[in-house]
Amino acid sequence: MARLSWTSGLVPSRLSRKRHVVRALRAEGRYGPGLRDVLPAFAGVVAGVCAVAAVLAAGYRAAGIAVPVAGVGLLALVVTAAIRHGRPDARRRLGYYTADELRELDTQQLALAVARMLRRDGWRVRLVPAPDRPRLCARDAAGRRIDVAFRPVAEPLPDEDAPHPHPHRGAQGSPLRLVVHRGVFTDRDLRWARRERTIRLLDGSALRQWAAGARLNDLLGQER
Repeated sequence: MARLSWTSGLVPSRLSRKRHVVRALRAEGRYGPGLRDVLPAFAGVVAGVCAVAAVLAAGYRAAGIAVPVAGVGLLALVVTAAIRHGRPDARRRLGYYTADELRELDTQQLALAVARMLRRDGWRVRLVPAPDRPRLCARDAAGRRIDVAFRPVAEPLPDEDAPHPHPHRGAQGSPLRLVVHRGVFTDRDLRWARRERTIRLLDGSALRQWAAGARLNDLLGQER
């Protein structure tokens, strides 16, 4: 009986320690998802597969083997395109960046990333190369113009030259000037930008939203 008592006391102790470790790992986000976390996604996948199979079967009964063959081919193309677009290089070429990727960019690479984001939003972009401060000139389908400057440190000053001093041919009015900074602008920067009607500031938070898929027009509208 003593042996049974020792064994029965040991098992709960091991189980309690295991539960404690699992709870700690889950609290730190290192344990991985539980069954109830993945069950909805798994059920959705099963339902999707069953729905596709039912559609292909109905097509086969209605029109023969051509329908399921064409359906499988189309599905393969869609999956292939999704995989390619999901790759980091392809995603970045389309103008989508993660927060970690933005942090790793130097100023020249950041200018390329912003040019891709502008193109994603429908702007035609031209890069004005410079060793330390590259600039972008962009125009949208409505004829609006925007000049983009990049600052490693947020120091836009009233006496700075315009990001693109040469006027665009055939265009009227001053272009919007956008200053991009991965950090946080100071109160002095914000006061300066408010005094200048054609100046907009895009800080690190807004830049990350833009890189994740938000549109620039929406972000600038929130600023105002």
